[in-house]
Amino acid sequence: MAHTKTTGPTPRLTPISRQSDNTPEVYRSISHVSGHDLQPQALTATVDEDTSEIYDRLSPRRKTIIVAVLSFCAFLSPISSTSILAATPEVAKEYNTTGSVINASNAGYMVFMGLSPIIWGPMSQVFGRWPVIMLTAVLFFLLSLATALAPNLVSFFVFRALSAFEGTAFILLGSACLADIYRPTERGTAMGWFLSGTLIGPAMGPFIGGIIVTYSSWRSIFWLQTALAGTGVLGVFFLVPETAQHKKITELEHLSKKERLRAIMHMISPIRVLKLFRYWNQVLVACASSALLWNMYSLLTPIRYVLNPRFHLDSPLLGGLFYLAPGMGYILGTFMGGRWADRTVRVWVTKRNGVRVPEDRLRSAVPFMGLVMPACVLIYGWTVEMSVGGIPVPVIALFVQGIAQLFSFPSLNTYCLDVMPGQGAEVVAANYFVRYLAGCMGTGVVLPAIQGVGVGWFSTISALFLGASTIGVMAAIRWGESWRKATDAKLEKRLQDDASGGQVLGEPEREQKDTPAKNGVLDDRHPA
Repeated sequence: MAHTKTTGPTPRLTPISRQSDNTPEVYRSISHVSGHDLQPQALTATVDEDTSEIYDRLSPRRKTIIVAVLSFCAFLSPISSTSILAATPEVAKEYNTTGSVINASNAGYMVFMGLSPIIWGPMSQVFGRWPVIMLTAVLFFLLSLATALAPNLVSFFVFRALSAFEGTAFILLGSACLADIYRPTERGTAMGWFLSGTLIGPAMGPFIGGIIVTYSSWRSIFWLQTALAGTGVLGVFFLVPETAQHKKITELEHLSKKERLRAIMHMISPIRVLKLFRYWNQVLVACASSALLWNMYSLLTPIRYVLNPRFHLDSPLLGGLFYLAPGMGYILGTFMGGRWADRTVRVWVTKRNGVRVPEDRLRSAVPFMGLVMPACVLIYGWTVEMSVGGIPVPVIALFVQGIAQLFSFPSLNTYCLDVMPGQGAEVVAANYFVRYLAGCMGTGVVLPAIQGVGVGWFSTISALFLGASTIGVMAAIRWGESWRKATDAKLEKRLQDDASGGQVLGEPEREQKDTPAKNGVLDDRHPA
């Protein structure tokens, strides 16, 4: 099934809640691509994603509260990734090292932000969203406290890296939770609000850090982070329910303990996430997300080093004011970016007489990624390089590119959820794995690169990266569906060959007729 109809009758389904002890009814949908490494299962219901009552389990008010709490939690890890930038000289002085070494800790922070999703994503598919979010929230709180108390440079590095590993789970699982409770035609708007926290955090972090380090110790940055993390723990515990429509752990109740453990280890393996890059559309969208994050961190990281000398500023607080420009852009984009993505989907659904294709959502990001953001980056870089235009020019460029990012990220994130129903957390995990590694590279190379070639040429490289990734997105729009069909056909054949050869995950061989497959699409266990 290559397309999803937005009209039609809906089967009656039983809501799932964290409070219920009953085994939930199995929900199924015919997905665009399958959970090909899952057990073949008998089809019990076909769910129309856009009209299904599973998205009406919670009231609009409750959904809004969930989005607010998850957005707040998603704000925490990104703000920690940049809040220390304004205090880099002070941290280096206390630990008797250089600013470059402290910046290396920021790059390490980004590496662990990238590694985190490929662990927590599969775990949330198996055990549910709430237990994983709650566990990582508590660990993030404890590690933030440990960072504030770090007695030496080694412990500072270790606690920072581990807190990044826990904190990124908020971003990943927040996206998955939204897919659990919002219809595909509504997700863009909700995703825009949710992502505002992840983008406002990096922009506001250096400004807040600048204020703190001007009037207090740099350790106060992490005491504030600890307090915010504690608030997040309380918010998740009291206000966020289990949203998963199905937990894969329930599929294993009939297995022995040994077989169940083996099956769980298979289900939570990071290799499952990395195998998603067999789909070319996923590769290209991940590259586009990487270009956006590379651009964001390569702009934010060197502001104090680039703009303070350019405009003769000598205070962390004054340098931190420049971060307000992209931050305000992110806030303004929050109100429009997600709605623009949903509107684009509805327009194309109308053009196709009610048929929804996931790639249509990507169309909303193309003009902003391909034109607006590269133009802003080039204007910013070359006006600073050539010392023309005064303060307003880089401020306006940073502000407009901030808006453009919020018109791009919701489309890319929501596409990951739409294109592979039932594997939303894993697809987003794969995307975040690549994008945060790109953010790590941007953070790590930006200062040496600017010192080597200048901010103008480095901005040109970033603009070319954005342009090339936009071409990739356009290719995914044009050929994404055919790529999915071709890859699914190969995976279906492999699954049938494996099934004919013996047992899978401890279960007896099933007949081929129990594995629905049509047009290169396999059945999946539950909708995203």
